[in-house]
Amino acid sequence: MKVVRFDEAEKYQPEEDWNRTSLAGSENFSFEWFDKPPGHSSPMHHHENEQVTVVLEGEFTVYTEEEEFKLEKFDSVHFPANEPHRIENSGEGRSVGLDVFAPARSFDFWLNRTED
Repeated sequence: MKVVRFDEAEKYQPEEDWNRTSLAGSENFSFEWFDKPPGHSSPMHHHENEQVTVVLEGEFTVYTEEEEFKLEKFDSVHFPANEPHRIENSGEGRSVGLDVFAPARSFDFWLNRTED
């Protein structure tokens, strides 16, 4: 068993005011809590990991190359491996989400990322 206390978990900011926290996981999957200020969007990107994002607070607009849609509290979305996407906080307050990656993804993805 592995317990990760939120206040002791590894944290980082890929960009100013975009916070990410690594929660309990393994080599097979990882969980990252994140929050974004109003109007913040990740850049369009893709990765070898499958991803599920769950909205915990606020709302997000999700963009892929073909569509866009709004997610509200407790909605979720699945991205297959290598599907280009970006997630924007389209609400008026901070939005909070949970990302699940399989296989696990390290912080290096954002910290060492170069533009596509």
